[in-house]
Amino acid sequence: MLLHHHRFEPDTSLYDLDTFRTELAGSRSPVAPFKTALRELQARLDEQFRAGADIRDLVRGRAWYMDQLLAIAWAQHEWPDDGIALVAVGGYGRGELHPHSDIDLLLLLEHDDDTAYREPLTAFITFLWDIGLEIGHSVRSLNDCEREAEADVTVITNLLESRLIAGPESLRDAMRERLSAAHIWPADRFFEAKWQEQITRHYRYNNSEYHLEPNIKSSPGGLRDIQMIGWVAKRHFGTEQYTDIVANGFMNDAELRILSQGQAFLWQVRYALHMLTDRAEDRLLFDHQRTLAEMFGFRDTPERLAVEQFMKRYYRQVTALAGLNDMLLQHFDEVILRGKEALETVQLNERFETKGGYIQVRSRTLFRERPAAMLELFLLMAKHPEIEGVRADTIRLIRDHRHQIDDHYRDDPRHQRLFMAIMRAPGNVPRQLRRMNRYGILGKYLPEFGRAVGLMQHDLFHIYTVDAHTLLLLKFLHNFRKPEAKSDFPVAVALMQQLPTLDLLWIAGLFHDIGKGRGGDHSEIGARDVEQFCQRHNVSAHDTNLVSWLVEHHLLMSMTAQKRDISDPDVIRDFALIVRNETRLDYLYVLTVADINATNPTLWNGWRATLLRQLHAETKRALRRGLNNPPDRDDWVRETRTEARSLLQTIGVNRAQIDQLWESLGEDYFLQYAPSEIVWQTQGILNHNQSPLPLVLISAPTADMSEGGTKVFIHTRSVDDLFAATAAAMEQLGLSIHDARIATSHNDWTLNTFIVLDSHGQPIRDPGHIEEMRQHLVEELDDPDDYPTIVTRHTPRQLKHFKVSTEVLIEQDPANERTLLELTAPDRPGLLARVGRIFMEQDISLSAAKIATLGERVEDVFFITTKAGEPLLDPERQQQLRERLIDVLGV
Repeated sequence: MLLHHHRFEPDTSLYDLDTFRTELAGSRSPVAPFKTALRELQARLDEQFRAGADIRDLVRGRAWYMDQLLAIAWAQHEWPDDGIALVAVGGYGRGELHPHSDIDLLLLLEHDDDTAYREPLTAFITFLWDIGLEIGHSVRSLNDCEREAEADVTVITNLLESRLIAGPESLRDAMRERLSAAHIWPADRFFEAKWQEQITRHYRYNNSEYHLEPNIKSSPGGLRDIQMIGWVAKRHFGTEQYTDIVANGFMNDAELRILSQGQAFLWQVRYALHMLTDRAEDRLLFDHQRTLAEMFGFRDTPERLAVEQFMKRYYRQVTALAGLNDMLLQHFDEVILRGKEALETVQLNERFETKGGYIQVRSRTLFRERPAAMLELFLLMAKHPEIEGVRADTIRLIRDHRHQIDDHYRDDPRHQRLFMAIMRAPGNVPRQLRRMNRYGILGKYLPEFGRAVGLMQHDLFHIYTVDAHTLLLLKFLHNFRKPEAKSDFPVAVALMQQLPTLDLLWIAGLFHDIGKGRGGDHSEIGARDVEQFCQRHNVSAHDTNLVSWLVEHHLLMSMTAQKRDISDPDVIRDFALIVRNETRLDYLYVLTVADINATNPTLWNGWRATLLRQLHAETKRALRRGLNNPPDRDDWVRETRTEARSLLQTIGVNRAQIDQLWESLGEDYFLQYAPSEIVWQTQGILNHNQSPLPLVLISAPTADMSEGGTKVFIHTRSVDDLFAATAAAMEQLGLSIHDARIATSHNDWTLNTFIVLDSHGQPIRDPGHIEEMRQHLVEELDDPDDYPTIVTRHTPRQLKHFKVSTEVLIEQDPANERTLLELTAPDRPGLLARVGRIFMEQDISLSAAKIATLGERVEDVFFITTKAGEPLLDPERQQQLRERLIDVLGV
């Protein structure tokens, strides 16, 4: 199948085949001349690639030269008769060969009996291997081809793309006749099988073009999607050129340009990947993205890295190709395969109707005569959830007329009212916004959003482009409206039912990251953008202020929960002073939960859910109490002690023992823990009877709790390096620490509590596993001096390609008489243990820690003091600590 849209003329000056034949004739062994020819040919092709030659000429030129060399090799062998042919199939059959693409060959026999051909076939295949060709081959008779093609759609697809290299043309023609749609795999059956094959393939890539490390061949919008269009058209029309598809009305000239440009770009990337890796590599791995960006001429700017610019171009190309693939295949299904089916038509108004459940225009001139209808279509779908989608002809009309959306269009009050009507529709608004983005309308109507399309951030934390992340966030928000989401997001589901107006949430979600990639603080840029949007769309001043505040502060709640000690009443009050009222708090909570889940699925876990729920609840309590009436710390301590003592006495614990133990604990202990936790820890300490072994208590959330982490409480004599030893022991168990509260009683006993999750971000609930954890921790912490050297595992491959500088910020927390140390560093096994050892070396005591792993980096917060329990105020000691952390962790 030679579905080309660029006329190819081989450059015969690239390699002199006549000279090669002469050298071959004078050589004692043909292997060396062939090896030399292949090596020199590839070197010249690579040289032309670096010089900027047309990629289509290089890819097809390599296939053409391979044809010539294989034909010469074929002639070097003796064949018994004309009952065999050498046929190129698959990608090679299309006349396309990248540097390390498989050379797919079919040894086609006229008859089933291959006895006479076995010896020369073996010799020929062995020769191809000897000269270094990466071939994929099969030996089939005409009957074999017909039988195997009938049974497997991948076989028929491979054989459809065939070219004769050597042997009788009649043999290849006979195969094509047997495989024609008149005999097997008629167009409708072939299309259905290939479409299902594509659905399965896309599913493996989460139905998204936006992957950090996409496969340029198989991901949505990749080369397979282009080939899919060709296969379907080939089977139905028998076409040999893409221009024939245009002539048959399956595609128009503008779509042909998208296809041609997209294929050329992906070919360039694929050729470069093969050349760079010296193998058949189709994955655009982090290892190669920076190198390719430089190779293609991208350079870092103050706003954007070169690699981000390169990947933005990639994402925009594959998005266009994926949309074209969707539309063309839907068009093929509707018009060509099912065009004669009687589909029910329902008129929606004078401009639109549905046909078979899909909306379409009633006049092909509608969008030209009434451009507002491009927005009205999405409003109708929002109002009629029974509409399954848009008819392909109407999608094509949208694509052809979307250029009309300019500044004049955006400033028209009629269009502004239509857009706001979509945002205020009662149905699935995020679905309509995704459709608007798919068809290129959203980025046209909101140019700020258009600039974010395909914008990636080169890290492991943000795994989607800005536009894909934004639309996924909106999808999460909509899912919070569904009762079935209650088990995973109970607070968010409850709050969604109480929010006054959802359109403000959709707008805030749409704009929250829209300022990225433009220099400066994206939250502040987005807040200005959304304020202008609201004013242009006649949103009330009150609602405008709310939406602008949400965009500006959309990171506030997650940062507070992640980096501050939310058991501290002062932290809650500071947060509440920014939030000011419960309405903002509720909007911010659901926006935050959706944002975390739409950023990276590995970020959301039960412990993070617990932190946000606690911050929401404590802030709501503070707001209801009044910001001018903060809780008194003494009252807080007294209430906590009273409730905990009452619970302990209820279960029979002696009051005198309780008071004796509590005398040594200090007031901060009763600020940090809830009464139920104090009961658990007190009972455990009293029952331990001052055993010389460390006390390790482990509590897991119950099976019906979706939130929370596994709590590990350690009570033992306070010794140097205990935190480092604990962190290392937990790492040996495959646990990740997400929160740590480090406390020491007046008589030098530890009261250390850790929140841990397993390697999948889940709490440990299995009793047997919990007991193994407990025994391991007791054994390791019994004598830290004997603690083994921490074994450092290999750094994961992906982490090697992100340059995360180690940064240390030290500031004071005067209200709690301690120092706050914020550490940003590359993630690696054993990091917390290293930090603990540095604290020991520097005579630093740790009172609490907030641990956050964000992709390839950690952002940890430690609350520290000197050994004497005082804040670290000495600038020289601060600098020594900073330098030591950077020295150890920055390598």
